[in-house]
Amino acid sequence: MKVPSPSVREAASMYGTAVAIFLVILVAALQGSEPPESPFPYRIPLDPEGTLELSWNVSYVQETIHFQLLVRELKAGVLFGMSDRGELENADLVVLWTDGDSAYFGDAWSDQKGWIHLDAQQDYQLLRAQRTPEGLSLLFKRPFGTCDPKDYLIEDGTVHLVYGILEEPFWSLEAINTSALHTGLQRVQLLKPNVSVPALPADMRTMEVRAPDVLVPGQETTYWCYITELPDGFPRHHIVMYEPIVTEGNEALVHHMEVFQCAAEFESFPQFNGPCDSKMKPSRLNYCRHVLAAWALGAKAFYYPEEAGLAFGGAGSSRFLRLEVHYHNPLKIEGRRDSSGIRLYYTATLRRFDAGIMELGLVYTPVMAIPPQETAFVLTGYCTDKCTQLALPPSGIHIFASQLHTHLTGRKVVTVLARDGREREVVNRDDHYSPHFQEIRMLKKVVSVHPGDVLITSCTYNTEDRKLATVGSDTDSFGLDCGPPGEEGPSRRDSVFKASCTGTKRCWSHNIPSSWAASKSEKRCCS
Repeated sequence: MKVPSPSVREAASMYGTAVAIFLVILVAALQGSEPPESPFPYRIPLDPEGTLELSWNVSYVQETIHFQLLVRELKAGVLFGMSDRGELENADLVVLWTDGDSAYFGDAWSDQKGWIHLDAQQDYQLLRAQRTPEGLSLLFKRPFGTCDPKDYLIEDGTVHLVYGILEEPFWSLEAINTSALHTGLQRVQLLKPNVSVPALPADMRTMEVRAPDVLVPGQETTYWCYITELPDGFPRHHIVMYEPIVTEGNEALVHHMEVFQCAAEFESFPQFNGPCDSKMKPSRLNYCRHVLAAWALGAKAFYYPEEAGLAFGGAGSSRFLRLEVHYHNPLKIEGRRDSSGIRLYYTATLRRFDAGIMELGLVYTPVMAIPPQETAFVLTGYCTDKCTQLALPPSGIHIFASQLHTHLTGRKVVTVLARDGREREVVNRDDHYSPHFQEIRMLKKVVSVHPGDVLITSCTYNTEDRKLATVGSDTDSFGLDCGPPGEEGPSRRDSVFKASCTGTKRCWSHNIPSSWAASKSEKRCCS
C-alpha cells in the first residue's frame, strides 16, 4: 500500500482534522464544542440504499449549520458537500478518507474535472466523531457564508447536496477523482425558518389521505395518482396543520407528495389509482388542482397561523381529493409496496380568516416561447396595481408561506413586492431552484400586500440541451389569477404564497391567503 509523502501528511495535519480510525474501527476524535442545541430537528436519507443519513439544525444567531452525518457500513471514507446543481465537479466538499494507516477529515473542493483538493481555508469544523450501534457518526459545523471562493454560499432556497462513498484507501486526497466513486445528490432546504408552532384547537381531528398499498414501479421516476373522497355531507372545516406519513423503509423512495381538491363544478370524479401519466387516467382528473397540502423530502409538519385555516368541505366545495406521490427510485427497486400520504389536521370551529390561493404570472399560450440553447432566459409576470386595487380588501392580505414551481427547464424563481414605483421586499427567491424539489415553505417574515401594490414574478429558464423552441400549451393552463379565490366564508386577510413558474411555458405565482374578500369577477381581473 502506498504511503503518503511527508508533504501530504503535513497538509493533512495542517488543514485536516486527524481521526484515529483504521478503516472502519473508530477509536476517538474530538475537536471544537457541542452545537448550541443538541436535537437535530431535520433529517433526510442521502442515498437510496440508506447508507448515509444527514441530520442538521440551524443557528441564525451564529449563522452556522450543525450537521450530523451517520455513515452505515463505512468502508474507506465518505465525502459530503454542496454544488450549484448537484454536480460533483466544482463542488464544495468535506472529506473523511484513509490511506490505510491513518484517517483524515478536511474541507476540500473539486475542480472541473472532478479531482479533489484540500482547501487552504478550513471552514468545516469537526466537533465529534464516534462509533454508534448504527455506524460512524460525524458531527461538524459550517458557517452560512465563508468568503472563500471555493466554498458554496448557503442561502434560503434549495441546496443541492452531493455525496460520495470511498470503497478503498487513497494514498492522498489529491488522488481521489469523483468519477471513480459511488456518488449521488439530494435536494433540500437547509435554512429552515425559525417559526414558532401555533396553538392547536381542542376539537382538532385528523384525516389521512394515503396511497392504497401501491406496488412502486421499478423505474427511476414515478408520479402516482389516487382519487379519494370526503364522507357524504362532510361540512365546512378548517385545515390547521398537516404532516407527512411515510411508510417505514421507504424514506428514500418517497420524494414529495401533494393533496389536491377537485373542481366543485363537477358533481363526481371517476375513481383512479395508477401512474399520473397513464393513458388510462381519466381526463377529468386534470381539474383536481386546488392545493390542500404539499410536502417534500426534509420538510416537517406545516402549521397555519392561529387566526387562519384552509377551508374544505361544505357547500361549494368538492368532496373529491387527488393524492399525488412522487417516487424517486434510481436503483429501480422492484417489489416495494407503499402506503405513504399526508395526515390533515382540521377543526369544525372555523377560524377568523380563510386561507386561500393567489396565482401570479403568465397564461400558458403558444406565444410564451423560449428559444433553444439559452442559458438564462427570463419570463416575467405582473400582478399590477390596478389588479390589487380591484381584488384586495382595503386592509390587504398577508403572505405567510410560499411554494415555487416550474417545469423541467426552470432554474430560478423570484417574486418581489413593489409599492409606489419601488421594489420594497422579496417575497420569495430560489436561485438554485429545481423542478424536482417542490414544497410549501413558511416565510421567515409575513409579507403584507396592500391595494395598489405590484407583485412581480420572474422565472429563469435553461434550454441549452434543446434544439427546438419550447412553447406554451392549452392543456396545462391554470390561467392568471391576481386576486383571491372568491370562495364564500370568513373574510381573508392572511395568505400562504405559492410562487411558480410552470415549465418552460409560463410563469405564475400562487399565494395561499387567509383574509381575502372578493368576487369571482374580481378574481379574473388580470386574465
